[in-house]
Amino acid sequence: MRAREYPGSDIVIEEVLNPGANYNRYYVSYLSEGLKIYALMTVPYGEKPVTGWPVIIFNHGYIPPDVYVTTERYIAYVDQIAYNGYIVFRSDYRGHDRSDGQAGGAYSRPDYTVDVLNAVASMKKYPDADPNRIGMWGHSMGGYITLRSMVITGDIKAGVIWAGVVASYPDLLYNWRRGPTASPDSSPRPGSWRSTFVDTYGSPEENPAFWNSISANSYLNEISGPIQLHHGTADTDVPLAFSESLYFQMLEAGQYVELYKYEGDNHNISGYFSTAMQRTIEFFDHYVK
Repeated sequence: MRAREYPGSDIVIEEVLNPGANYNRYYVSYLSEGLKIYALMTVPYGEKPVTGWPVIIFNHGYIPPDVYVTTERYIAYVDQIAYNGYIVFRSDYRGHDRSDGQAGGAYSRPDYTVDVLNAVASMKKYPDADPNRIGMWGHSMGGYITLRSMVITGDIKAGVIWAGVVASYPDLLYNWRRGPTASPDSSPRPGSWRSTFVDTYGSPEENPAFWNSISANSYLNEISGPIQLHHGTADTDVPLAFSESLYFQMLEAGQYVELYKYEGDNHNISGYFSTAMQRTIEFFDHYVK
């Protein structure tokens, strides 16, 4: 993925949406591998800074593509970041809502990450954006995309990940199946990407070089910026251990990382949302703005 090019495109405003408290909202599109990808974009009111507004690329988590609607998800999350003076750009990924292409999933193919990297390139071209002040936020599957993006490109100054799927591929293979209760000796289900990968490349024990090569965790010594992690201790969708492991891996790689755990909270960090969002904004203000 580092060897590929992600040229992005000019951003096209498809529709002007109802504004937020202090920002405009737009339904926009851009190109990724020739596919027309739609997105939600916010732009602050007021006089643009000399270098342009700081940008947060917003990577949503897994939502069944056939029910995903651009304007109906993550409203409070986008609002809080946009309200604090950032352009927010939330890609729909291919196959979601009106975006072209097939929604093939994030973990067995690079498609969604490619779409996000092209979103980064597109925002660098956008006249109101500061190409040197781009951060990234991701939830769950979007956290996986955020971590991968930050070890592929140097354009992302900092990342914030909530309840992220940020484990190595051996952990995704053995320790994450239908929630955090899968036992280490669980065998991959026939027909799943796990089974296909094992059949094609061998198990992590048989071919550790392959499994390490596709894990973003193997490249943390070259990550583009600091990371802030948030995770609820009662998350039944993504194991808390994933964020804890990444925290220690980042430290071992000599990188700056913060980890906040929210006692008894769920996958969306609903109980401590205000606290987690305040920490998120402060982190972006320090490392991006």
